[in-house]
This record gives sequence, C-alpha cells and structure tokens, in this order.
Amino acid sequence: MIGIFGGTFDPIHHAHLRTALEVAEYFGISDMRLIPGNVPPHRPQPLATPAQRLTMLQAAIASEPRLQADSRELRRDGYSYSFDTLQTFRTEVGRERPLLFTLGFDAFLHFQRWHRWNEILTLTHLVVVQRPAYSLPPNGWYEPYLSTNPDDLRTTPAGRIYLLPVTALDISATQVRGLLKQGKTPRYLLPDSVLDYIQRHQLYCE
Repeated sequence: MIGIFGGTFDPIHHAHLRTALEVAEYFGISDMRLIPGNVPPHRPQPLATPAQRLTMLQAAIASEPRLQADSRELRRDGYSYSFDTLQTFRTEVGRERPLLFTLGFDAFLHFQRWHRWNEILTLTHLVVVQRPAYSLPPNGWYEPYLSTNPDDLRTTPAGRIYLLPVTALDISATQVRGLLKQGKTPRYLLPDSVLDYIQRHQLYCE
C-alpha cells in the first residue's frame, strides 16, 4: 500500500505534515509519498523554485521514515496533473497494490474539474481529509464509491472514497509567506529546518 499526497509545498508546513502522518498512521502506510507539483493547473505558479521546494520538503521529513519526498512531478514538463502521476505509480506497482491518494475537502468539492477526473478512481482510492462540522451534500456522484470501512482500501487496489477527520491546523503557505514578506517570523507554523532554509536563502521576502 502506497500513500500519495501532492501539493505545491511553497513552503511545506505543519498542517501538510500532520495530515500526511495521520493518514499514514490510520491506514498503516509505511510509504507515504509527498509530491511537490511542478506547474499546478488550478493555482498560481509557486514562488520558490522546484529545487528549493524539494529541499525544504526533504528537510521537513528527514526524521520521519514513513514520509518520503517524491520528485516525479518536478521532473515532468507541463501541468502536474494527478491523473498522469497516478498512472506512473500504477505502472510501477502493478494492478493489485492499493494506492491511497489524499486530498483536502475543498479540493474534493471541485474534483469534477480535475483533468480526467472520472478515470482517477480506476487508478487509486481517495482519502478525503475532512474538516470538523463539514459534510458532503447528499446524492452526489461520489455516493456509490463511499466507504466507511478502512479495510476496503487496504484490500483492494482502487475505486473507494474514504472521509477521514484529521487534526485541524489552521495554517496555510499563503499565511507563512505573508508573515515573511512583512518581516515577521512564522516560527512554529513550519519545521525549524524549513525556516532555517528559508532565512538562509532569503525566500519569500519580496
């Protein structure tokens, strides 16, 4: 079983890391891939370079063996479509190994706008990170795929959607960058190793 969690990680912060770790612990995943995107299709281009974002990610997870940095999207030209990334995973691991793709609740609400969205569940399960007091509208396209049994995802390769409540940390990369631009410290919103790298390279200051 492989967990997959993508993002721009511009920069990586504690909300990203806690989400990835809680998903890994809940499903018993020993290989949770954090994948920085190269050219995100639904948001502005990141401010830090691909190499800088990858280095910050590697620094952030250096002491947690279950979390692994995966640079495949950074090595690929063009938009970083999740469908393309999942296809590469499926080619690598074969048809039978479960893939668990993690995404946020807001992203899931717009899932039908994603590139080849209706084919993604043929490649992976979806773990939707749920916020407290948030619920999905009834009678949605997703209802036939919803599962409340985590073993459904552990024992089949793809095709299920699981809603997982996680610790709500109200931290965003926009917030971190804004503090840095104002000359304030974002300490304790992200790992010290990441903040040290940002300060050493004077990122997000302008």
